[in-house]
Parts: sequence; C-alpha cells; structure tokens
Amino acid sequence: MIDLSNIEKYKENNRIEAKKATGGLPKSLWETYSAFANTLGGVILLGVEEYPDKTLHPVDLPDTDWMLSDLRDGLSDPAVVSVNILSEDDVQVQTVEGKRIIVITVPRAARSQKPVYIGGDPYSGSYFRNGEGDYRCTAEDVQAMLRGASSDPHYHAGPDGIIDCLTENVSVTLSELSRLLDRDPKALRPILAQLLDEKVIVEDEEPGEPIYRLRA
Repeated sequence: MIDLSNIEKYKENNRIEAKKATGGLPKSLWETYSAFANTLGGVILLGVEEYPDKTLHPVDLPDTDWMLSDLRDGLSDPAVVSVNILSEDDVQVQTVEGKRIIVITVPRAARSQKPVYIGGDPYSGSYFRNGEGDYRCTAEDVQAMLRGASSDPHYHAGPDGIIDCLTENVSVTLSELSRLLDRDPKALRPILAQLLDEKVIVEDEEPGEPIYRLRA
C-alpha cells in the first residue's frame, strides 16, 4: 500500500495513520486499530511524524523489540482489544532513511468479528475511520455491526455486503458475487459502479469477465 522509500510523498488519510511513538506504544494506537478494522483497513506507521505541512517523516524508534512485545501483549488481552485480526506478516520493522519504524497493516475485519472494540465495551470502545480521524461509533452503528455478525452470511447485498465478500474472497467476478450474495447480477451492477466511483474497489479486465477486488 505504501512505498516507504518515498514516505514523504504520503499524507495521513482514511487508510494511513502516522504516530511518532518515541515514548512507547501510544494509547491512540488501539483507537486507530479499531477504526481501521471496522472500516476499510489501513496502515499504522509507528516512528513516523507528521510535519506541519502534512508530510510524513521517520524519526527512529529507540526499542522496537519492546514496542512489539507491548503490541503482542495488547492484542492478546481482551481488556485492551476484542480480537486480534493481525497475522505475523501484518507487523514489520522497516528501515526508512536509516531509521527504524514499525509498519502495522490492519485488515478490514470480517463481518463475524465486528465490531472490533477496545476497553472491553463495544458501545464505548468501537471506532470508525473518516478522513484523517478516528471517531467513536454510535450505539446504532454498534448494534448494526452486532446484528451483521450474528446473521446469515448473505444478510446484506448492498455496498457493505459486497465489501465483506471481497474481504473474505480477495477477488471475484460478477457471476461469483451473484452466487455468493444470492442476488441478480443486474441488481449488483449499480452497487459495483458506486464502489468503483468511490474508489473503494477496482475492476481488472480479464478474458471473459472483469474481476473485482478491494483497492489496495
């Protein structure tokens, strides 16, 4: 998702969050983790500072092993976060401009895992991502995610249902979407067009049928 050799070209957005983190694992990390997991996923950069002009610059973390240990402890503690959705490959120490940073790639949580929340309470600890910020979900948002987690896998064939399907299947054709969501292809086409316009998904031209996948 990010070319770290040109990190200064990036700015914080709905899928990138930078945290200086030179004093240790920041508490706000967990809010961003929840927000990315409940929205479209994203990348958290620890050891990266946002300058006044909004550009990103590495600052060098003094002890990455200590921070990784704290991260693992938090991910395994339900009092900190409800579920660990990270694989080993999702957390990496990288060297950028001679400085060590930690790159955490947070995937979009599966429907059955939502809401991803912090502090042991889904109603006060669930967040979503909007632009550069993490915002607490409303009670209605949380209830909707809880209903979705406990309902039939094909509960929703709107934009969220298609995104969930692509999260679980990586890439699909229109025919496959139609089968997975039990919906007529004609009903799915305008929703796919909407997601393409919003740059949430991409369409790869392939022989036969186009393939749809989430934008990286």
